[in-house]
Amino acid sequence: MKILMVHPHDLYSPMEPWTIRIVKFAEELARKKHEVRIAYFPMTRCEESSFRGIRVIPLDRTISVWTSIGNAALLCKLSRWADVIHVQKSQFYAVLPAVLAAYWTRKPLHYDWDDWEEKIFYASVRRMRVTAILTGISFRLIEGYLPFLADSVSVASEALRVLAVQRGASKEKVMLVPVGADLQQFRPDRSPDEVRKKYDIKDALLVLYHGQLHSCQYVRLFLEAIKLILKTQDPERLRFMIMGSGSELGALKMFARELGIGGEVIFTDFVPHADIPRYIAAADICVAPFDDNEVTRCKSPLKIVEYMASGKPVVASDVGEVRNMLEGAGLLVEPGNPEAFAKGILKLVGDEALRKTMATAARQRAATKYNWRCSVENLERAYEKSIGG
Repeated sequence: MKILMVHPHDLYSPMEPWTIRIVKFAEELARKKHEVRIAYFPMTRCEESSFRGIRVIPLDRTISVWTSIGNAALLCKLSRWADVIHVQKSQFYAVLPAVLAAYWTRKPLHYDWDDWEEKIFYASVRRMRVTAILTGISFRLIEGYLPFLADSVSVASEALRVLAVQRGASKEKVMLVPVGADLQQFRPDRSPDEVRKKYDIKDALLVLYHGQLHSCQYVRLFLEAIKLILKTQDPERLRFMIMGSGSELGALKMFARELGIGGEVIFTDFVPHADIPRYIAAADICVAPFDDNEVTRCKSPLKIVEYMASGKPVVASDVGEVRNMLEGAGLLVEPGNPEAFAKGILKLVGDEALRKTMATAARQRAATKYNWRCSVENLERAYEKSIGG
C-alpha cells in the first residue's frame, strides 16, 4: 500500500514535539513493507529529504491564499502516487490542501484524530485577538466536518470515537488507534544509574512526571500533592522530578517556590525524546495528573504507555482513556484532587511488593496492547475500510 501522510508540524524541530505519533506510524508501516511519504510543514524553508528512512516533503507554512494553492497543487501531484491520503490533526493550512488533493485525485482520505484541538486551543489561548478567534473557528469547522468528509477515521480514545460518529462518520469506518510505546526504546532493563548520578539521587525513591509543560498539562496538581507528601515524609527518602519544558516552566518553578518546595523538586527543562527512556529508567514511581474536563476525557496520554513499557508503577488521575490504558497496571485516583494524588503516591511508596507487581503488569500490558505495532495493525484496518469504500 502507498500512503501519503500529511502533518502540520515540523518533523525536525524540538519546539514541535507533536510528531511522534505520525513518525512512529510511518516507521512501523514501512517495516511492514508499505511505501510511506510524509508531507509536513517545517518552521523554516528546507529541501526534500529522508527522515529515519522515510521520504519527507516540506510544504510552505506561510499563511496566504497563494501558498495554500501551491501546497494543494504539490499535494495533488503527490496524491497521484498514493493509495490513501492520511491527514493528522486539524490545522487548516494542512487539512484544506490535503482534502482538496484527495478529492481532486479521487483518492481515499483518512483522518487521524488524536486530540480535541479546538478545546485544547481555547484552554491554551491567553488573549482572544482576531487571529485567535479565526483559528478557533477553523478548528471548530474542521473537527466538525472532517469526520464526515473522510473515508475512514482513526481516533486515539473512545471519547473521540463518540464525537466522530456524532459528527457524521460511519461507525464501521471509525477505528480506535491509541498511542503506543516503542518497546525497544522503553524497557525495564535500562540502567537508572546515569540519571540518578547526574542529579545526586542516591538511594531515595524517585517520583517522576514526564511531559510538556503548558497550560493543558496539570503539573500544579502534582506540585500540590508533593507539598502534602512532604508534611509526613523525610525529603531524604523521596525525590521528585519534573521532566520537560514548555511555556509554563517558569511559572511552575515559581509555584513550587510559593508552596515552599522549590528545593525539593528537580526541574530538568527540555529533554530530547531519545533521552526520555533513561530518565524514566531512573524513576521508582511515575505520575500522570489530570483534571476532569473535555480535553482530558479525549486524551490517550503518551506518557502513560511509555511509563508502562519501561516497567514502572503509575499513579494517574482516573479520567478519559486512562482507566482503559492502565487496567490494573497502576493506581487510579480522583482527577483534580491533590489529596487523592498524594495518597496514591504514598501507597506505592509504602508498598514495595505492590510496586513490583504493578511494574510487571505495566510492561506486559504495553507489550500486548499499547505499542506502535498494535496501533498500526488497527490503522491498517482503517485504511482497508477507506480503500474498500
